[in-house]
Amino acid sequence: MKIATYNVNGVNGRLPVLLRWLEEAEPDTVCLQELKSPDERFPVGAIEAAGYGAIWHGQKSWNGVAILARGTVPIETRRGLPGDPDDLHSRYIEAAVEGMIIGCLYLPNGNPAPGAKFDYKLKWFERFANHAEELLASDLPVVLAGDYNVMPTDLDVYKPERWVDDALFRPEVREAYHQIVEQGWIDAVRKVHPGERIYTFWDYFRNAYARDAGLRIDHLLLSPTLAKRLKDAGVDRHVRGWEKSSDHAPTWIVLK
Repeated sequence: MKIATYNVNGVNGRLPVLLRWLEEAEPDTVCLQELKSPDERFPVGAIEAAGYGAIWHGQKSWNGVAILARGTVPIETRRGLPGDPDDLHSRYIEAAVEGMIIGCLYLPNGNPAPGAKFDYKLKWFERFANHAEELLASDLPVVLAGDYNVMPTDLDVYKPERWVDDALFRPEVREAYHQIVEQGWIDAVRKVHPGERIYTFWDYFRNAYARDAGLRIDHLLLSPTLAKRLKDAGVDRHVRGWEKSSDHAPTWIVLK
């Protein structure tokens, strides 16, 4: 089974890229982020025509998450993170798919840091950690996939010294990510490629993609029961080079 996460950076504007990749890669389950679309404008017809059922949690102009499943419709189990009923950002959706729980997340960027946006990021991270711990305690097979907006280590950023004060690389954020991993989650890409420099995001500016000046900020965390089934993991880097593509590339795992 192939499970992928992909920040599409606008699902309607980049729909041809998404459909092309779905046809080429044939993932079984896909977590999408940054839909930038209200619920009523989500392109469900085109996605169903491509062979995928979908659930989504949209928002006008920004945010938005969705889960796609090939040949079936994901069964929604949660919409939004617990812990803050006043949080209106569409950043988390969860579903049962083929005997697994799939959590799709779009963690806040947090810049500029310090500041209110950074504080919101840390609070969101705390709520996410609490929910992740509850999922782990359930002993269910779980994947938490999405755009975490975190480079966990120096290996995950092309020039660490330039990112010291950025909200994606500040010590508080990396520590928050490591605390979740220490609950018992397995970073699938890093498990398969422990010492390899792998990126999932290249900025549109300064010719970043051509220079391979990237970041690894899209992650798939696996519960221990699923980690035992991990067969492969990687990034479809070439998709970033397609015309009108997202600044992220699809990141995927294969389970036995």
